[in-house]
Amino acid sequence: MRPLQAELLQGRALYREVVLGKLAHARESVWVATANVKAMFVEQGGQFAPVLELFDRLAARGVALRLLHAELPSRPFREAFDARARLVRGGLELKVCPRVHFKAVVVDGAWAYVGSANLTGAGLGAKGEDVRNFELGFVTEDFDVIDRVTALYAAVWDGAECRGCRLKAVCPDPILSSVGKPAKTREPGAIRLGQSRRLRR
Repeated sequence: MRPLQAELLQGRALYREVVLGKLAHARESVWVATANVKAMFVEQGGQFAPVLELFDRLAARGVALRLLHAELPSRPFREAFDARARLVRGGLELKVCPRVHFKAVVVDGAWAYVGSANLTGAGLGAKGEDVRNFELGFVTEDFDVIDRVTALYAAVWDGAECRGCRLKAVCPDPILSSVGKPAKTREPGAIRLGQSRRLRR
């Protein structure tokens, strides 16, 4: 075991540090991994607004945004996404993998959060203390940690884990199809979450 410089945070401190302190000020990239995705609100300019408004502003500045998730985002999230043309056109890339259960945020490839909180109001959002989940996580600039988180994220994102996955039969959209394998036949109107696209309801 080697020494690791990191700060352990909980509750609202996670929201303040991860979302307001780092994610909102990203300059190059933000990679988010989460099991659940909901239309959480965050403070912006003294008011509370959907996190997708923050993502839209980041995309307008040229920040590359990736969201890797296990389940279809909530309906309010999808409706808010649909209303932002820049995100729909690829400003926010989305991919789904039902095995994703790790929660992480990597900002500019140089700072990382790893912990229990999902991209939800009660997780990383601005919920009140009396309804917020009890969450723990650490933040760090340790390059070995960032490299390992980034490697896992990239392996899932690029479909490297799909070939040996035993859940392919129940996966809604195997990422493997986007890295050279023939895509499986989908029913008309099926949700395709292997690349950025307009999310269907």
